[in-house]
Amino acid sequence: MEGIKKGTTIQSLEIGMSIVDLIAKQGKPLKFSDIQDLTKITKSNLYKYLNTLTQLEILYRDKDSGAYVLGSKLIEYGMIAADQENAVERIAPYLQEINEKSLNTVLYSVWTQNGPMIVREFKTNQGQGYNIGAQIGTFLPLLSATGKVFATFMDEHIIREWKEKELKQASPEKAKHLDEEYKSIREKEISFAREPLVSSVSSVSFPVFDYKKDVLGAVTIVGFSELIPHHEEEELSKYLINISKEISRTFGYK
Repeated sequence: MEGIKKGTTIQSLEIGMSIVDLIAKQGKPLKFSDIQDLTKITKSNLYKYLNTLTQLEILYRDKDSGAYVLGSKLIEYGMIAADQENAVERIAPYLQEINEKSLNTVLYSVWTQNGPMIVREFKTNQGQGYNIGAQIGTFLPLLSATGKVFATFMDEHIIREWKEKELKQASPEKAKHLDEEYKSIREKEISFAREPLVSSVSSVSFPVFDYKKDVLGAVTIVGFSELIPHHEEEELSKYLINISKEISRTFGYK
């Protein structure tokens, strides 16, 4: 991930979040005077920050004591984040099964503002399979099997900027071919990428849907090209298509 350049951030937002962080770390309700003593922010500016954060429900101000605590919006965000973590844990046994079946590295990726990011990895025991290194936290490109899954099923307005950036690095021929691939991926719900990043290394991926058919993430097998299927009629592909439906059913997808 690229470092953030100096002068490209909003200082007032940083100050606002520092107030939230302060209240969170104190572990107890703080009155206006407490916050002012700890932050040294002028009273007039601090009123504005606290009023704004309270209006956004990021903070809550008790009417009787006047003390501030974390608000309902942060609780909501926390629950969403926890649900994402629970989703990873829920499908972990399936990822382990796929790993044992394929004898190749299995990845689980979720969408972020910077594109698909690896959040879980399963490898075979040393000497029993073919492991390809993949670091958790790595962002995967559009031309990868994972990238194609998200490009196919995510809402266009969410991924537009990412796609435009990625397509600038692809040849017109590859970009044209992608449009054809999206149609096939949407129909068959499986994606293939032959050596998109490294010579001799290929990948196959499928989406994980929830009950609204929103994409929760993508499961990907990556390995040496001769061991990774390249079309849906291969035995391993058929297995992946079946287990993908089973995984999505656990989240209410029909």
